[in-house]
Amino acid sequence: MSFWTPDNIKSIVGGTWLARGASVDLGGAAIDSRAVRPGAVFFALRGEKTDGHRFLAAAAQQRAGLAVVDDPAACGTLPAGLSVLRVGNVGQAMLRLAGEYRQTLEGTRVISVSGSNGKTTTTRLLEGVLSAHRRGTASPKSFNNSIGVPLTILNARRGDAFLICEVGTNAPGEIAALARVVRPDIAVITSIGREHLEGLGSIGGVIDEESSIVSELQPGGLVIVPDVPSELTVRVRARLASVLRTEPNIVRVGRGSEADLRVGKVNTDGAGTTFWLNDRVRLRVPLVGAHNALNAANVVAVARRMGLDDAAIASTLETCVGAEMRLRLERAGGVDVLNDAYNANPESMLAALETFASLGRTLGGSGGQRVAIVADMLELGDAGPEAHREIGEAIARDGTIDRVVLVGPLMLFAADRLRRSWGAERVMIVPEASDEACREIASTLRPGDFVLLKGSRRMGLERVARALGGGGAEGAGAARAVAADRVG
Repeated sequence: MSFWTPDNIKSIVGGTWLARGASVDLGGAAIDSRAVRPGAVFFALRGEKTDGHRFLAAAAQQRAGLAVVDDPAACGTLPAGLSVLRVGNVGQAMLRLAGEYRQTLEGTRVISVSGSNGKTTTTRLLEGVLSAHRRGTASPKSFNNSIGVPLTILNARRGDAFLICEVGTNAPGEIAALARVVRPDIAVITSIGREHLEGLGSIGGVIDEESSIVSELQPGGLVIVPDVPSELTVRVRARLASVLRTEPNIVRVGRGSEADLRVGKVNTDGAGTTFWLNDRVRLRVPLVGAHNALNAANVVAVARRMGLDDAAIASTLETCVGAEMRLRLERAGGVDVLNDAYNANPESMLAALETFASLGRTLGGSGGQRVAIVADMLELGDAGPEAHREIGEAIARDGTIDRVVLVGPLMLFAADRLRRSWGAERVMIVPEASDEACREIASTLRPGDFVLLKGSRRMGLERVARALGGGGAEGAGAARAVAADRVG
């Protein structure tokens, strides 16, 4: 029996029919009525700002083949001709369906990408390299949660050579739950750092959470881990021992002597980063920042497992495009902007500052200033104050930054150290990241300046670039905001 039939979907997710429409060929899934393809299953999820139940008519107009709902009262009049299935919980139904569909993807190598930093960049690089040689599907944007992961899986095609699932977490147990759906053949853990400490508690909690992805590794699978911290490898081996009967295949990626894929001779400039693997293979990726050499090395490990040779990997890696607002060089209002405003934790903040410094005076114009605009790192719990003091210390030691703008209440913990070292005239304090505040920050910048934007997602520092560009954009990707994932 075909997987994509109304009766089979009902048998998997349960529920009752509210309406049966005409028989159509089903395939794929959507949570946004604007993204519905003919025959797609529309899951009427409730979002923070809207409710998918309100968009059944719009989904029907886009020729959805089936709608899954859990609140009939919110649906209004059901569109004629659309099959509507009522379930107890739409999100759980989508997860269940995705888990069953993943089992039908015979011949498709499923790749999970998790870790504290670099997930989306690694996913985009992997997609770029593999799709040049194989047909496959990858998580769009940062679709890495209990909605994004099943949506990615359900839109994979039978016959795909690969399926890349970015897997994220905010609290203990989230990765384990997603792992049961993804069941990776290849699991990439990009890095371990101080992320989501409000929920995960400590670095040990982060290691425990991130390593849980391997609990569902498929037989003969591969795990790619950073060579530090060593506790991660120990935890991964212990988890694998409980699920695999064979010796686990683990590749360690890093800059240390114990790494299986050792990254060395790293040079980053305004056009990208060049590095060597094990002193034998020279590679270049068009992304700035030494840490992107590690992300690219993870890609090499996966691509080799997929049967690509180093020459094919190198040629396609050079043409890849990174994710928006992840150390993207842009130009807005005559200002060079290193836009890393998508998210932040202490490790990614330090990496951004290092990259900002390494680019030197090669960017910006004559007489321009180097301005670091950094905003609060959220979800760090009790570790937040000390983490922000650490960032203040790092900026104070940096001899390349002319001026700093500290945005948000937590950055006040960085302010005292900086003011003592630099004087108040070089330190601008902005208590909150409002639209008005971002416009005020932009007004202090001048053509020829080189600016870093770095902060947690909710701080929205990309609005500074938008204000510089007057709401428009100069050059590819400049001052362009990424639309939030939408429901409905």
